[in-house]
Amino acid sequence: MTGGAAVRVGAGIFLSKIFGFVRERVFAHYFGSSGFADAWWAALRMPNVIRNLLGEGTLSASLIPVYSELLEEGRDEEAARFAGAALGILTTVAAALTLAGMALAPVLVTLFFPRWSPEIRDLTVLLVRILFPMTGLFVISAWALGVLNSHRRFFLSFVAPVFWNLAMITAMVGGAIRFGLQGRSLVVALAWGALVGGALTLLVQLPLLARHARGMRISLGRGVTGVHEAIRNFVPVVAARGVVNLSGWIDMILAGRLMPGAVAVMGYAQTFSNLPISLFGTGVAAAELPEMSRMRGEEHRVLAARVAESLERALWFLIPSSLVYVVLGDVIVGALYQTGAFGDVQTLVTWGVLAAYAAGLPASASSRVLSSAFYALRDTRTPARLAYLRVGLAVAAGLALMFPADRVGFSTLRLGAAGLALGSTVGAWTEYVLLRRALGRAIGPHAPRGRVLADVTLAAAIAGLVGVGLQLSLPAAHPVVTALETLVPFGVVYVSVTTLMGHGLPMGGRRSA
Repeated sequence: MTGGAAVRVGAGIFLSKIFGFVRERVFAHYFGSSGFADAWWAALRMPNVIRNLLGEGTLSASLIPVYSELLEEGRDEEAARFAGAALGILTTVAAALTLAGMALAPVLVTLFFPRWSPEIRDLTVLLVRILFPMTGLFVISAWALGVLNSHRRFFLSFVAPVFWNLAMITAMVGGAIRFGLQGRSLVVALAWGALVGGALTLLVQLPLLARHARGMRISLGRGVTGVHEAIRNFVPVVAARGVVNLSGWIDMILAGRLMPGAVAVMGYAQTFSNLPISLFGTGVAAAELPEMSRMRGEEHRVLAARVAESLERALWFLIPSSLVYVVLGDVIVGALYQTGAFGDVQTLVTWGVLAAYAAGLPASASSRVLSSAFYALRDTRTPARLAYLRVGLAVAAGLALMFPADRVGFSTLRLGAAGLALGSTVGAWTEYVLLRRALGRAIGPHAPRGRVLADVTLAAAIAGLVGVGLQLSLPAAHPVVTALETLVPFGVVYVSVTTLMGHGLPMGGRRSA
């Protein structure tokens, strides 16, 4: 069941990410690493405080375990009342935070980006005010995702952001070609497109949600079964998400003090680095959480075996993803972004930042799976405590590395953002190691098999050598052609070698001995 669920989650995320990459290619064509691009990435990050605090991961940790258990016990009426109460509370909190963010936008932008020109600061304030309501809509979408996932309906919620991306692509292309917009006016049109896309993301889920919402009444949770437990679980998760989000804010603020373009370059690199985390970390964790929650009463060794199997499945994808970003990142970035205002220099610097993030990908994504195991055990405090430590280390290391790295670069762009990305990698691996230790004390041994990891790493290295060899030996070509000539053989070689080793494409199911 979970292997198929993970595939459905992954398919939905993959489709939404594909459209996300199309959106980023269009954005890079029109804005490159300009001040307008900096303003967009900064404005998009600020309202995401709400989304990160109250969004998918937070709600999954607090809502799904309680809701799934009520469904498993056949207490459908209580489950419906619980879901309605969660919706009422979330809507109230999200609305209050949205209004506060819109009101405080001028103060926040001036405080965080004092070195920016008045024109770019004013533009950022306008974008923030447009985007804050969008993130409020995404919070409600995250509630819908939690309900649908608990009913083992995975695909729709994860593919719904396709409509968000389509709305932004339409706003940029239509604004530029049909109405002749450019610069400031075009990025403002993009923000309005994002708001419309946020509404569409929620609306497409409503028909399926209505089938599982019988008896659901919106309330503020007074006396509703499960609400107090969910809030008790919710608080430490929100605190952990808050500190992780604070880390993102600090990175953005620090990047704003580097050479112009650093915020934009960091945003481009994060688009790539977030893809495997979403597909193979969030995807596996989202599919496993409802099932792990249903296993809470079983022996811990059953849960431990489930965790080990999930980690193996995720790392089969994560290890080659990390390696290909490091050795062929220039090919990947060039194929997607190198057009219009995004040239060779932007490609090289973005590759440097991406490679720094890539070193921490296996840890960042695997930690999502480990956290799901803690949430299934109703332990939200351990992941929260370790998140605080992760963020502290990431910020300290990033601050130490960013200015030395900013002395290196090409033309007017520097690699200071890569220093911040390396700090994130240090924090990610520290969190992963400590999560593994803490979970081992709770449920016993749960490690993926060492032989499997060694074989997968060897296969990825062989595939990497083939890809780099082709890149160096073949004649220069258009970035898209170069990507096809190197990345396709990389994937074919990796799958072939792992299959020969007996570790073919993992589709779920029980591990072989």
